[in-house]
Amino acid sequence: MPKLSPSTLTLASLQWLFFIFANTLVVPLSVGAAFHLSAAETAMALRASFVFIGAASMVQALWGHRFSLMEGHSGLWWGLILSLCTSASASGMSLTRLGGALATGIILAGVVAVLVGWLNLIPLLQKLFTPVVMSVYLFLLSFQLILIFFKGMLKLTPNGHLNIPVSLFSICLVILTTIISVKGKGLVRNFAVLIGIIVGWVLYTLLFPGSQQAVPAGDIKLTLFPWGKPNLEIGIVLTAFITGLMNLTNNISGPKASEGLYGREISKGEFKKSFIISGLFSILSPVLGLVPNTPFTSSLGLLESTRILERKPLIIGSVLFALLGLIPALGSFFTTLPATVGNAVLFVAYMQLFGTALKSVKPHSFDSRSIFRFAFPLLAGVSIMNLSPDVLLNVPLLIRPLISNGLLMGLLLAIVFEVSVKWEKLDPSAVK
Repeated sequence: MPKLSPSTLTLASLQWLFFIFANTLVVPLSVGAAFHLSAAETAMALRASFVFIGAASMVQALWGHRFSLMEGHSGLWWGLILSLCTSASASGMSLTRLGGALATGIILAGVVAVLVGWLNLIPLLQKLFTPVVMSVYLFLLSFQLILIFFKGMLKLTPNGHLNIPVSLFSICLVILTTIISVKGKGLVRNFAVLIGIIVGWVLYTLLFPGSQQAVPAGDIKLTLFPWGKPNLEIGIVLTAFITGLMNLTNNISGPKASEGLYGREISKGEFKKSFIISGLFSILSPVLGLVPNTPFTSSLGLLESTRILERKPLIIGSVLFALLGLIPALGSFFTTLPATVGNAVLFVAYMQLFGTALKSVKPHSFDSRSIFRFAFPLLAGVSIMNLSPDVLLNVPLLIRPLISNGLLMGLLLAIVFEVSVKWEKLDPSAVK
């Protein structure tokens, strides 16, 4: 792997900083709003997430899986938490009761992740999370994230209508970033994400002055378990625990998908340490009201775009990102990045994740029967993703959080199909 020049290293580190920032900012803000936290509590969660994610990404790159994979707030957990908060009032459950049960489930799932790594139970998980399951997961993850970013770049007015000027600006930024990614040469193409964010940020500020307010850099309020004290609301705890187990696919899929880019296999020791690190950070996350961390398989989109595989830019970018949380003035300044700009640029960056999903299907062979092995869980998951939350309000609360999550249900269906059907007998040429 060729050594990066100082200028390239600097730009690559800044690109990682902005990539991590754009992937992180909206999560604690949206969760704080969902739990009706005070501005001071939300600001504390925001800065804590900067420190946690920066530290976790650095630790994983140095001592965990040792790939250039951002460690960030899990999309699976984020989607579950927001959907549960949305339906809590209709279910007659208080947000503090819901948040406490989620905290219990997250802590239990984190303990399991640590034990899986510590006791070297990863081979058992790999038997469940087969290549087909991983392919289904990559497709569903790319669909879920693209939907989030697409909705995020289309700004709405207070009455719920489309803000046409800002939305058109976002679409133009998507086109610009795509052109740079496709037509750009050399460093220009490598830094398409960074260029898109900076250009979009500057133009947005000029075109829509005063529309983006910074999160206050003054007093913050440290509250332990701001979502609610841990409790044993069984339905929520069970769903959270299952979500945590399914979230372990990130600890497998991210490093395994990186092997092709890096031309090396992850060792058993690296796998073990990766699980332990993610588990420890997950255990701590609900204490400060944070969505649990996980290796970002979606980082592969950035790596595919830039072809800069060295770990040093990610490590430097992670340290800088942690400093944003430790220096209030810096963190406050960077919160002026418009959410629509970040979502528009990430919409382009994560298209590469769809390419990674397509590549994962290439080794598989399907016929008219074995195609159900892949198509059924994938299309069922996508269908559930597009259901209105109101459709399932009459489903018992014990199972509603589980069946309303398209990514989670798609994964579970894929695992059930792999375990219950002998696909190699139906199609001997199919990948096992």
